[in-house]
Amino acid sequence: MNDLVRQHTALSESDLEWLHLLVSEWQLLSDLSFADLVLWVPTLDGTRYVSVAQMRPNTGPTSYQDDMVGHLVPRGRRPLLDAALDEGRIVREGDPEWREEVPVRVESIPVRREGRVLGVIARNTNLLTVRTPSRLELTYLQSASDLAQMIAAGSFPFPGQQVDMDASPRAGDGLIRLDAEGVVQYASPNALSAYHRLGLAMDLVGHPLGQVTAELAPSRGPVDEALAKIASGYAPRETEVEGNGGVIQLRTIPLKPKGAHIGSLVLLRDVTELRRRERELITKDATIREIHHRVKNNLQTVAALLRLQSRRMDSAQGREALNEAVRRVGSIAIVHETLSQNLDERVEFDEIADRVIAMVAEISPGKVNCRRTGRFGILDAEVATPLSMVLTEILQNALEHAFGPSEQGGTVEVSAVRGARPVGEDRAARLLITVQDDGRGLPEGFDPHTAGNLGLQIVRTLVEGELGGSFDMLPGAAGGTRVVLDVPVRPQK
Repeated sequence: MNDLVRQHTALSESDLEWLHLLVSEWQLLSDLSFADLVLWVPTLDGTRYVSVAQMRPNTGPTSYQDDMVGHLVPRGRRPLLDAALDEGRIVREGDPEWREEVPVRVESIPVRREGRVLGVIARNTNLLTVRTPSRLELTYLQSASDLAQMIAAGSFPFPGQQVDMDASPRAGDGLIRLDAEGVVQYASPNALSAYHRLGLAMDLVGHPLGQVTAELAPSRGPVDEALAKIASGYAPRETEVEGNGGVIQLRTIPLKPKGAHIGSLVLLRDVTELRRRERELITKDATIREIHHRVKNNLQTVAALLRLQSRRMDSAQGREALNEAVRRVGSIAIVHETLSQNLDERVEFDEIADRVIAMVAEISPGKVNCRRTGRFGILDAEVATPLSMVLTEILQNALEHAFGPSEQGGTVEVSAVRGARPVGEDRAARLLITVQDDGRGLPEGFDPHTAGNLGLQIVRTLVEGELGGSFDMLPGAAGGTRVVLDVPVRPQK
């Protein structure tokens, strides 16, 4: 709609926003009218109309099998559009049109904003299945007529009341028609069933909806008064009412077809099961976060016990082995701490990598500068946990073996590139990680794939076995050692 309006018409951005507001609401008009709606706007030169939006009813057969958006028709070809635009009134004159052997009643409703007619809604009703209307259908049609008059007068839609068409109740979910005093004139079967879910044991017709709704809600005091006011329909509002184990969603629409308040429409939907499932999901999310939090605490306890044990050992080799175990446990604890703060099983790994780098850097024998470049991005927990251990082992190995006690300093750089891939694979499906140091380099004849070092064995097992990636350790181009990891990851969304 934006492109069509800006390309073909003279409407301002504020006019366009009004049309968007109308289109967010007009599914209701279409359903109440049992009719298709097409929004026509005059072109910049005033010689044609362009259709910028279309809506089909959920309550009846369509009049248009084809998409009408983008069609241009010259002025004069559709007299009802001309009359509605020029005279600013709803036009219903004329005989039904025949489209593919289907009779269609056409009406035109001017769209007014601040005294100006921006365009015209063509309301097209398929008459092939017309039958004697029931009370529900009569209420629908009367309500549609009132809304059409409000659109023509510029009093509907309501400014500042943008509606989510997917979340808001629709006419078929449940509809109640109130008079000017808030007393129920008509309640559809679905609406009555929803109120029975709240515990209503009588009919709604003839009773003030605000008072009935407030009595069904379990709370008392000022909340009741506000709820009663909302359910009485004096202002456009949305709310939820909970009682007797049920939850209904209410939306009120005041009706002022000629400027005076004559009543209201109340759309409602039984959302009991939906809210129950949402609460179950919230409970599950909270449980998962609590589990991660407890795992983190337990791992930190294990790390603390290992640290205490290392201090009591006489063997320097034994103390170092326990300290390595402390760092391995700590890297896993960092992942679980991050997961305990999230709603899903995915983590921003850059924060974890920075914390792992800082943790391992504490063992540096000299002034070694550790830094990260690039971004790891968001990773699944099943990737993040082993990857954090791998990163810990590689950094620990670099700091222990690349720089000796006599060396004054050095640099270890961790770089991550999201999207590195072999030819023919999804570009976002791999993560290339490089750890480069400027230390003493690899020993003569060293083979990382057969080395018996425990840390490298852990890296090989996790990278190749658990992550399904590849691992290599090479001499750096300018000296030192370069470790390269290529790990498959799920594409980011």
